[in-house]
Amino acid sequence: MRAPAQEQDEPAVPAVTVEALQRALASEHAALWAYKMAVAFVPPDWAARARADVEAHTTLRGQVNETLTQLGQRPISAQPAYAPPQPVVDAASAGALLVAAETDAIAAWRSVTERSTQVPLRQAGLRAMIECTGRLAYWRTVTERTPVVPVFPGRS
Repeated sequence: MRAPAQEQDEPAVPAVTVEALQRALASEHAALWAYKMAVAFVPPDWAARARADVEAHTTLRGQVNETLTQLGQRPISAQPAYAPPQPVVDAASAGALLVAAETDAIAAWRSVTERSTQVPLRQAGLRAMIECTGRLAYWRTVTERTPVVPVFPGRS
């Protein structure tokens, strides 16, 4: 993700767009925390997938950090811990945590696409939504949730 090039006549990135990017960054921080917690509870085949998903979220987090920095904004920091929607005690609850993390990430990236007029930011938001939706589909499948892909991912 690259910050859009700004010409002299072009206004700075609106505050609403910066706020959406900060929320996307917060969702990436939370997703990484969720994956790192869940990997301790999931079976080995799920753990391999979870580790790959950690790498994907780490990349997204780095891209958002870089974009915000290029825009002259200070990226928000990760929280020391997050509250899972339910206690994580086994593979099923760990999978549910990852479903929640991906659902939240999709919603945050959807917000970026809705609140940006800059094509590079909208493209990056859409790409992130698609990637998160693929991960969500996997976690919904292994935790036996239907539908595997919700209608209008990122929407409540």
